[in-house]
Parts: sequence; structure tokens; C-alpha cells
Amino acid sequence: MKEFELKYGCNPNQKPSRIYTENGELPIKVLSGRPGYINFLDAFNGWQLVKELKKATGLPSATSFKHVSPAGAAVGLPLSDVERKIYWVDDIDTDLTPLANAYARARGADRMSSFGDFISLSDVCDKETALLIKREVSDGVIAPGYTDEALEILKTKKKGAYNVIEIDPDYVPPETERKDVFGITFEQKRNELNIDRDFFSNIVTKNKELPESARIDLAVSMITLKYTQSNSVCYVKGGQAIGIGAGQQSRIHCTRLAGSKADNWYLRQSPQVLGLKFIDGIHRADRDNAIDLYIGEDYMDVLADGAWQNIFKVRPDVFTAEEKRAWLNGNSDVALGSDAFFPFGDNIERAHRSGVKYVAQPGGSIRDDHVIDTCDKYGMVMSFTGIRLFHH
Repeated sequence: MKEFELKYGCNPNQKPSRIYTENGELPIKVLSGRPGYINFLDAFNGWQLVKELKKATGLPSATSFKHVSPAGAAVGLPLSDVERKIYWVDDIDTDLTPLANAYARARGADRMSSFGDFISLSDVCDKETALLIKREVSDGVIAPGYTDEALEILKTKKKGAYNVIEIDPDYVPPETERKDVFGITFEQKRNELNIDRDFFSNIVTKNKELPESARIDLAVSMITLKYTQSNSVCYVKGGQAIGIGAGQQSRIHCTRLAGSKADNWYLRQSPQVLGLKFIDGIHRADRDNAIDLYIGEDYMDVLADGAWQNIFKVRPDVFTAEEKRAWLNGNSDVALGSDAFFPFGDNIERAHRSGVKYVAQPGGSIRDDHVIDTCDKYGMVMSFTGIRLFHH
């Protein structure tokens, strides 16, 4: 197959549309559904991300993409009991496979952003991962293969219209990439930068203790940023992205956006949230929306009389700002990556409030000394990679 006709482009009025190769055949097979223009953008970016994560860590990897940026990315480490609960997989009696753990983490860290995602998997999709995918609102999945059981499960999703793509894991794209904008062709060498544990060897802070777990987290962060629309910042803990700030014009706004998402991830583990008593039969998306409102500033939208009865069996107490701050103070050992240098120490101040201890960024600002001093104030470890990771 040298080309694949799409229903339409980015928008329904953009017809005709297709994907094609000028040389050779497309490295994909569409096993179910009819993926669209944005689906393929998400699929191909996501596939590159998980392939690199697997190479860097040796662990099965997954990502949840929305609008050509990852909403979540993770490697297949086991889930704690609390994580199983906040990712809505605590009702599964059997142990999850490493690949299923990776997807549960990638989807679960920011469930609001992952709603309607396109999934990328580094390994052959197994039955356990397919069962997790089946119960989520999702547009499709790309993987290097599917077991027979997994494929049958996925083919039943959306009454047979769910998008299932198989990609050749040995496919190597041309070294030069091109795209057209306004009738003008842009050409550049592909970003083949290899991010591994040695990528973070240039530590510029007084604290130079970078454990192996932190190296993995920083690798997850930087590889995720490599495929996130810039400007971007990514917080990671325990092998998974817990907050991604994408496409912001200001670096501090990236840091704040990603930090607020990381805070929400940690607040969902608090006794106040774990103790919420939802009414029977509430949909998963409605639970996610209710939690997001409950831990935010608009909590009265779900706690007002006439509203809470449609969500909770018992009206929860207000989760006060003081209680939230006290809980967030318990978060620690978070890793943070930035796709370009931090121009001021205010980014580090904000990161500190979300438990960041390990930082990776290119360096090169005229205020590097101030950024380093701010890290030293909090005993952080910071690596200068010397490499920018803009993605557009």
C-alpha cells in the first residue's frame, strides 16, 4: 500500500486528503476502522515516542496522545494499590502485564486530557492491555502487532469502527523530512537525537546525586518533550509523566500548567479524594470531571445543593486550600524536563512547590547562574544537556 485515502484533513472542509510515500510502501496496516489525518499525526508521533522510551529504559512503554501532543507517557512499572484506584483499574482481579501497566499510567495520569486519545504501544498489544483500552473513550491505537485475542477485543469497540493500526517495527524513515506550509516546502534533517541515561551526566548543581530511578524519570521527561508541541515542560515521577505543559509561548506558563497537572495527579491520591462516595452507575468520565472540579477552585459546581446529589451518595466536605497545600507538601523526588533553557529562577521556584528534586534542561541562558543558585537553595540536582528539543 503506497497511499491511504483519508475521510478529510484536519477539518471536514479540507478534502481530499491522504497519506502516501514517494518511495516504497507505507509501513502500516489498518486492521480496523478508518483513521483520519489527526489520528495518523498522533499515531506516528506517539509511535516514535514509545519506541524511544523502550530503547532508553528497556521497559514496555505507552503514550496517550491528543492533538499531536502527549497527554501522558509511561513505562511499564507495577502499580501501587493507590495508583490502581486513581486509574480506575482496581476492579481488575488479575495482575496487569507490564504493557497494560504502562497504558494505565499513560492514560490515568491526566484523565481529563486523555479523554478521546490515540494510543501508542511499544510492544505487541496483549489481551490485558486491549481490555483496558476497550473500556476507555479512545479514537484508536497503533502497535507493532496484536495477539489474536487482543485484536478481537479491539475490533468490537465502537461497533467495529475503532481504529487499529499495525506498524512495521523495523521501518526506518528517510533521514530528511519535509512539510509544506502555504505552498512552501520546509526541509530539515530528522531529529535522531539519542536520549539515554548518559544524557544527564553534566550536573551543574552542588547536589550531584542522581539515582538510577531519577535518570529513568528524566529520560521519560525528555523523550516525551521531544514529541510535545513547544514550548513544553514535563514533570515525571515513578516512570510516568504526571504533568505536561505544551504549546505555551512563555516558559513559566509551561511550568505552571504542567505543575498544576502534576498537583492534580497527587491530589487525587489524598484521603479526601479517595474517600469520595460516588453514586452507583456513574460514568467514568463523569467521575473524572467531578474529581477535577472538587480539587479545583470551582468545587461548588459539584458541592452545591441540587448538584452533589447527582454525583455523590454523601456530600463531601470542602477540600480547603490549606488542606490541599499540606497534602502537596508530601510530594517529593519529582523529575522535570524542559525543551529549552529556563530564563529565570521563577521556573525552579514553581517546580519546587510540586515536589521537583531533579531537573534537566539545555542551559545557555544569560541567567544560568541564578537558575543554578535557585536549585541549590532547595538542594535540587540539575543537569545541563546542551540540547534543545523544540517540536513543531
